[in-house]
Amino acid sequence: MNTNLTEVKTVVVKIGTSLLSGERGFNGQIVEEIVKDLSALKRERDLNILMVSSGAMGCGMDILGMKERPKLLPLKQATAAVGQSRLMHYYETLFLVYGNGLKTAQILLSPPDLDDRRSYLNVRNTIRTLFDIGTVIPIVNENDPVSTEELKFGDNDTLAARIASKIDADLLILLSNIDGLYDCDPAQHPGAKLIEQVETVTPELEMLADDTLTQTTIGGMKTKLEAAKIACASGLPMAIANGRKDHIVRRVLDGEEKCTMFGHGSAILPHRKRWIAFGRASQGAIVVDEGCRRALIRGGSSLLPVGVTKVSDQFDMGAAVRIMDPHGREIGCGLVNYSSDEIRRIQGCNTKDIQAILGRKDFDEIIHRDNLVLLGQ
Repeated sequence: MNTNLTEVKTVVVKIGTSLLSGERGFNGQIVEEIVKDLSALKRERDLNILMVSSGAMGCGMDILGMKERPKLLPLKQATAAVGQSRLMHYYETLFLVYGNGLKTAQILLSPPDLDDRRSYLNVRNTIRTLFDIGTVIPIVNENDPVSTEELKFGDNDTLAARIASKIDADLLILLSNIDGLYDCDPAQHPGAKLIEQVETVTPELEMLADDTLTQTTIGGMKTKLEAAKIACASGLPMAIANGRKDHIVRRVLDGEEKCTMFGHGSAILPHRKRWIAFGRASQGAIVVDEGCRRALIRGGSSLLPVGVTKVSDQFDMGAAVRIMDPHGREIGCGLVNYSSDEIRRIQGCNTKDIQAILGRKDFDEIIHRDNLVLLGQ
């Protein structure tokens, strides 16, 4: 894989929870070093830098004297609301000290902000304008106090990938407390080898993440691989690197650090299909049989009722849903022409029977090929 980082102009850096968590809920020593590094890179190379930062929950726990992470959603939201201002004040102070005139801008996002095409274009335009100012580091975070989908973003990994894709970034760096993706759990296998280059995310790689449990080893990899899927489909190089190492962002940019670097997949999705695949929160899932799976992947067909075996959750017409194979693996996603209740009524039936079952037939397909995206194929 030939990933040239010498011409990177726009970089998105995600700082993970593991780098910000201390005994009292929040520890800012590591992020202080990262801010120093980013400030120097901004001055020396005139980069557009956007940060995606976790840490509001930890800050809130620290302020409120909590010893354990809250479990109930309303308390999580309240704790994050308390911590968000502390987190941003911390970043503002660090860039004031080390940034030589750099300023910060806070951007809080909820899933609906990415669901609606107009609103996500507004987000992209706002970020680009902040870049044009030249002295601003935008800092993005999940809008935890109002979002009921907070945990589904995967500790901001997929949020960072979505934002990086939408602003046409040149590189996404996910900083955690591990060097990258290993061929097995390094905590249990001393001989585990770092996988330094990945062309595309395969089911075999995903199995490595599924078999792990803890964030401190390889356990945060499941959401990072979801982020890598987005990056690969968008033609966006992505690195997973150890944020505890000195000058880590600089060393990744210079190709001097051992980390896991993902290249783009063989097919880069156009912006509309990226929006279908990654710009909207999925509302449910449709399971298909093996014949339907082959037709979708090899035959390039639309999703028809006859191949559907199960529908999960409730959703309306036009919702984004995941498409699962008989083994529970996600093979794609798309925008549905019928509601979940209607699909349950017509699943397994021929197209010609839709009229008789529903009393109308607006579409032959449950998902038309133009509104369907296959993933990892």
